[in-house]
Amino acid sequence: MIKELILKNRSYRRFSQEDGIEGQVLRELVDLARLSPSAANLQPLKYILSYEPETNAQVFPHLAWAGYLKDWAGPDEGERPSAYIIILGDTEISKSFGCDHGIAAQSILLGATEKGLGGCIIGTVQREKLRKALDILSRYEILLVLALGKPKEEVVVETAEPTGDIKYWRDDKGLHHVPKRPLDEVIIG
Repeated sequence: MIKELILKNRSYRRFSQEDGIEGQVLRELVDLARLSPSAANLQPLKYILSYEPETNAQVFPHLAWAGYLKDWAGPDEGERPSAYIIILGDTEISKSFGCDHGIAAQSILLGATEKGLGGCIIGTVQREKLRKALDILSRYEILLVLALGKPKEEVVVETAEPTGDIKYWRDDKGLHHVPKRPLDEVIIG
């Protein structure tokens, strides 16, 4: 069951933008992150929920979408996320956030997948521009942005050839291919 959920939890980058996500759904997803492990149980993460088109429009231009897809600048209007969760680190609680935000992001995305949604963890963010656009206080470090929505693309996982290319790619039909290293290649002992 968990393996099926993990296989469905892909990095989606094109969404049915008109299918909105309610604020309550985002709150339920953040609650999964809140309940997840935190180093020293400090719980230094905070979250901004964006699900109104006006706020989403302020977030979108400050994100980079797919480094391996050189000829694609990101989703077109109508294929953009219908919500975002911005994960912040509260520097008044801790100066270091370790892997807390990675754990939180995975918990949120697994919860989104269970609800029939998809998402993408975005780490390439124009942080100061986003801070200014949303008036985020300086005490909060912008760690990640999660793009969320109803997926409008299909993503398939494939086994990469040993020493093969692991760069994701799209075929001429728009199918998004994600090569994963073979299990015997990642286990070294």
